[in-house]
Amino acid sequence: MKDIFKIIYLTILLSITVHQVKAEEKLDLLKTDWSFKGLFGKFDRGALQRGYQVYTEVCASCHSMKYLSYRNLSEKGGPEFSIEQAKAIAASFEVTDGPNDDGEMFQRPAKLSDKFVMPYGNIKEAQAANGGAYPPDMSVLAKARSGGVDYIYSVLLGYEDPPSGVTLDDGVYYNKYMYGNKIKMSQPLYDGSVEYSDGTEATEEQMAKDVVTFLMWTAEPHLEARHKMGFKAILYLIVLTILVYFSMKKIWSRIESKV
Repeated sequence: MKDIFKIIYLTILLSITVHQVKAEEKLDLLKTDWSFKGLFGKFDRGALQRGYQVYTEVCASCHSMKYLSYRNLSEKGGPEFSIEQAKAIAASFEVTDGPNDDGEMFQRPAKLSDKFVMPYGNIKEAQAANGGAYPPDMSVLAKARSGGVDYIYSVLLGYEDPPSGVTLDDGVYYNKYMYGNKIKMSQPLYDGSVEYSDGTEATEEQMAKDVVTFLMWTAEPHLEARHKMGFKAILYLIVLTILVYFSMKKIWSRIESKV
């Protein structure tokens, strides 16, 4: 009987030790100053516009944004491109429409009401073009991944040569922040990968921060409105608490005077 309890005790102790070792080996995610964090957080319009540029020039060839329409780019709370700019952006892409009077599908410039053009026709085509891996849709990626924006930011900047003793298959890359440290996406960002239209220096860190800010907006486009509503609710509760306090104080003062 004692042997059984001893085995159980050792098993539990071993599992705790393994868990602690794994916890110690886990790297802390990179941090940066996100403008949208906190009760009064707001999206940086410049960062959103630059982030869209990075997504378009670097990410869009593999990753879709199936929940986003071109009109969203001009809506309040987002990148806030002008209507003319959003129309020009949409018109630079072609979408399949139809059928026409002859029963045939045709290509036309995209309109504001169209969804973002998909890089691939279907999942199988996407997997075939990426060595069997399916590039995830980026619409809600910032909310779907554990660690959120910090995790995506860290992965974008986490590429490095594998440590000694680690071997990688062809088409697999080492990333110290990726789950399992292996990723099939090659390093997407390098200094100067894009030329920002606003003149901002396109460092690797700057591009990562901008595109992740854009991804946070696509995942939570009403974040600023939610923050405003939360602030109003807190202010209302504070005022209500003060009124209730003084009302109760006045009521009890009358009762105490009678007593």
